[in-house]
Amino acid sequence: MADDKKIIFSMVGVSKTFPPHKQVLKDIYLSFFYGAKIGIIGLNGSGKSTLLKIIAGIEKEYQGEVVSDKSFSVGYLEQDPKLDEDKSVIEIVREGVQPVMDLLAEYEEINLKFGLPEYYEDEEKMNKLFDRQAELQDKLDAVDAWNIDNRLERAMDALRCPPEEQPVRELSGGERRRVALCRLLLQEPDVLLLDEPTNHLDAESIDWLEQHLQQYKGTVICITHDRYFLDHVAGWILELDRGEGIPWKGNYTSWLEQKTKRMEQEEKQVSKRRKTLERELEWINLAPKARQAKGKARLNSYEQLLNQDQKEREEKLEIFIPNGPRLGNKVIEARNVKKAFGDKLLFDNLNFMLPPNGIVGVIGPNGAGKTTLFRLIQGMETPDNGSFEVGETVVTAYVDQAHEAIDPGKTVYQVVSGGLEFVRVGGKEVNSRAYLSRFNFSGADQEKLCGVLSGGERNRLHLALTLKAGANVLLLDEPTNDIDVNTLRALEEG
Repeated sequence: MADDKKIIFSMVGVSKTFPPHKQVLKDIYLSFFYGAKIGIIGLNGSGKSTLLKIIAGIEKEYQGEVVSDKSFSVGYLEQDPKLDEDKSVIEIVREGVQPVMDLLAEYEEINLKFGLPEYYEDEEKMNKLFDRQAELQDKLDAVDAWNIDNRLERAMDALRCPPEEQPVRELSGGERRRVALCRLLLQEPDVLLLDEPTNHLDAESIDWLEQHLQQYKGTVICITHDRYFLDHVAGWILELDRGEGIPWKGNYTSWLEQKTKRMEQEEKQVSKRRKTLERELEWINLAPKARQAKGKARLNSYEQLLNQDQKEREEKLEIFIPNGPRLGNKVIEARNVKKAFGDKLLFDNLNFMLPPNGIVGVIGPNGAGKTTLFRLIQGMETPDNGSFEVGETVVTAYVDQAHEAIDPGKTVYQVVSGGLEFVRVGGKEVNSRAYLSRFNFSGADQEKLCGVLSGGERNRLHLALTLKAGANVLLLDEPTNDIDVNTLRALEEG
């Protein structure tokens, strides 16, 4: 089955349109080889997650044909994994090795039967037990089942999974994703589909995942905003651009180099096309008599050029971060802060002072208290000891991971504008639709219900909603989760 020349999945003319007229995939022709490591990139809302769902067999409403080799197993990590609320962490993780657990259970059951008179007094039954035990022994040896507990422990530790006995219903969104990822990697499917696998992972866990995927025998198809992760794992880049799938053999850096050259060439073509458009527009504006001879054909040519120009145009995204009120000398100061949850101490005797206009990164493993620190600064949690002092001129804006401020039943425009044509942004009045366009929401995207947004679109909306307050201190908790590389670059520049 490990034939690296074997095509395991093909798309033939696949297109996908969401109501009313949002086409995200357009006439896609692709084939995937066994063992390939593929990174999928593109703007938020460009159809990356939809493509994975089609490959996984979850999304069935599309045009075109999908051909897959049914002998290959497929595993899929979605952005919001659905886990059984009544199970514990270890029960979910063990589902990844359920066939092995079933073999071990049967092996143990046979060992118990050896001690029952019903079996040891009947030679025929005993012989059958010996035969079945030998079969199971071979199968268990082949998958190294005797070390299964050690494998589970190492995988859970590498991904910083919560305690084994913790109920799923008590887990945060990030903890659920880590547990779901751990279960999936233990399954070892032939085709691994990963939608933003590095979200909610600390640096050490990401490093472990990179090494694991580099050595993975099967096919890996991965959506991620993490450019360094793409560089280390991907051997192919699949770019989704205005509905089209454009493959590139190489990692992210090599793709970026050729993309830059391709865009330069496109700009030259666009420049020539626009000069032609300008000449045609002058001609169209002439009196009707002057353009009767070639009128119809020339008008059709103009419309084709115009449509091509609109298709080629890809606006450069610029995240707009409005200025807040002027900061004083004191920003945020922590004095002897202590915080624990039960027996788990997050920090003790924490002291720091943030400088005005400083850019500070908060790092640490999962569960170290990074989010709790922000909640303490915001007054959403209370320290067990010590205090935080916030300067009188400080106005904070907190971008949290949960996106609790977003109403899924409202449109993007309604959430940000409140139904008003103009909104106050950093003390100034700005056209609501123009403000949203600065976060790459334009046209029909502004009328989308928030409940159907992709993960990256939700993050961009949350940024737009939070930043319009015009704060002078931004607390950003994993602001890059699910965000495409173009938006990520714009956020860094902003």
